[in-house]
Amino acid sequence: MTFPGEAEAPPLLDARGLVREFAGIAAVDGIDVSLAPGGFLVVFGPNGAGKTSLLRMLGGGLRPTRGEVWLGGGRIEAGSPRGRERIGVLSHQTFLYGHLTARENLRFYGRLFGLSDLDRRVECRLGEVGFLERADDLTNTLSRGMRQRLGLARTLLHDPDLVLLDEPYTGLDHHAAAVLRTVLETLRDGRRTVILVTHNLTQGLELADRVAIQVRGRFAWEGRSTDVVARDFEVLYQETVDRIEGRR
Repeated sequence: MTFPGEAEAPPLLDARGLVREFAGIAAVDGIDVSLAPGGFLVVFGPNGAGKTSLLRMLGGGLRPTRGEVWLGGGRIEAGSPRGRERIGVLSHQTFLYGHLTARENLRFYGRLFGLSDLDRRVECRLGEVGFLERADDLTNTLSRGMRQRLGLARTLLHDPDLVLLDEPYTGLDHHAAAVLRTVLETLRDGRRTVILVTHNLTQGLELADRVAIQVRGRFAWEGRSTDVVARDFEVLYQETVDRIEGRR
């Protein structure tokens, strides 16, 4: 995903020809992603479009059948620790331990990353997601929305360059989703590169500067968020999905 006039900007993330097959069926079928530092790409698509498989390859958690992922000039290999300190991942699974407090969870993950200034980082991230007053609560006593906010603090604890968000709104009520969206706004700092996968068209467009519609493993449409408005994009999205999936 590149645009005219932007070729001179060196990408932080550069993925080319990504393909991932399962039992001979392509879940991801030839996707390119190139994003400069500070870029915010939102990927929309129906269930089964291969969005999660794409994010897992970009984050080094899934080996591509074909294609390569480069981050900051270094190749990302699935299962290799190389690059992990530069990537943060959040999905609807928060990977938090229920028997630990919010603060203890962050300290645990901080020790895994070997962070030397752990106390400062933990308090800073708790504050960013509005969690200082609940920092000593056991995680299994928190609501779904609060766990997602804490999960985001975990994701950002080591200050990653690339943040991958896989359906973070899943299971949240309207209020919790609004709170999480406010926190996600802080990622638009011009420094972090973010890729968000979501079904929420309106909230996704508000956060993005780049947009893609993924259907049957491919980017069926790509563009700038400023090129569309929410109502028109809803029509574009449905027409694109229907055309590719053969509903019309």
